Amino acid sequence: MPSPDRTQVAVDGRTLEVSNLAKVLYPRAGFTKGQMIDYYARVAPVLLPHLADRPLTLVRYPNGVDAAHFYEKRCPPHAPDWVRTAAVPSGRAGVVNHVVCSDLATLVWLANLAALELHPLLAKAERLDHPTSLVFDLDPGAPADILTAARVALLVRELLDAAGHQALVKTSGSKGLHVIVPLEGTSTYDDTRPYSQAVAQTLAQRHRDLVVAVQRKELRAGRVLVDWNQNGFTNTTACVYSLRATPTPRVSTPVTWDEIDDALTTADPDRLSFGPDEVLARIATHGDLLALAAR
Repeated sequence: MPSPDRTQVAVDGRTLEVSNLAKVLYPRAGFTKGQMIDYYARVAPVLLPHLADRPLTLVRYPNGVDAAHFYEKRCPPHAPDWVRTAAVPSGRAGVVNHVVCSDLATLVWLANLAALELHPLLAKAERLDHPTSLVFDLDPGAPADILTAARVALLVRELLDAAGHQALVKTSGSKGLHVIVPLEGTSTYDDTRPYSQAVAQTLAQRHRDLVVAVQRKELRAGRVLVDWNQNGFTNTTACVYSLRATPTPRVSTPVTWDEIDDALTTADPDRLSFGPDEVLARIATHGDLLALAAR
């Protein structure tokens, strides 16, 4: 007889067992594991193109966001045989077989592992040396907030525009923003890493009261770190549409530059904060605002 806390579900021709659906993962909101799995299943049509063919780092919260969590790069040994993996060189760890999530069944399986956050590499498995995006993680140091990050995002965009690069923006789902430049896949990290560093350093020199380009805590108070280090071979950033381990469920969400301006005009940080239901409603209205980066 099956356990009462385990349920078999059919997903795209696969049979999966999901468990502990009533377990609360976000205690302040009463948001359960079942709701988390449901969100990922519903957002899959726009999320999967951003995950497809990319080695993943999982951030798992088996007992919710207020309890211990762990990062998992290596595919769990109990993975079904249909879960795809990709071998990635990983320094002293040798070659690590990461999960690759290109289909709904794998996504549901990951959600059932309480892989709350999904962090893909910037490159696809078959071309690990060629990132398909350039990323700037704008991380405000208190008392700076997401509105401060919005001011810096506009400065990043201005510099990128001047160089002929199209910049997109999404919330991190936490306290900052991510500015993303879609690439054609011909650049290497030897191109993107020094370029992103130069952009960050230029902004830090021009706006010393607002921007810092080095990860030194004593310099970050009231400023925004323009983190260019994300543009490395094994570095990852939370995927667009990924849930984040915040006190209440928040999602890394694409926004328009008009929405950045509007948040600054109204001085309302809540205009740059979105829960799962809000994200699904936005997708129904606008589609995927970050679709250019899904390639």
